[in-house]
Amino acid sequence: MKVWIDQAFCTGSGLCELIEPRVFTVGDDGLARVRRGEEVLPPGEDNAVDVPAGSEDEVRDASESCPGGCIRLVLAPLSGVAHHRGHPE
Repeated sequence: MKVWIDQAFCTGSGLCELIEPRVFTVGDDGLARVRRGEEVLPPGEDNAVDVPAGSEDEVRDASESCPGGCIRLVLAPLSGVAHHRGHPE
């Protein structure tokens, strides 16, 4: 599973960082970003990160809890790649 932030929908609540700080952080601008280890990546699909082993449940929880629905999970099912957001559009 990979994850990225669509900042067009980020409300800056910080719930993602509270739920899984190994994967999410809130930048100086108040918007969420994903982390790769200690590296904080720019927003956008091009900077999707692999979810670390043991963090999958927390990342899903963060996605489902996000008030803006900005956390994008990229799942790799047998038939291809599917995108999922925390809230239905």
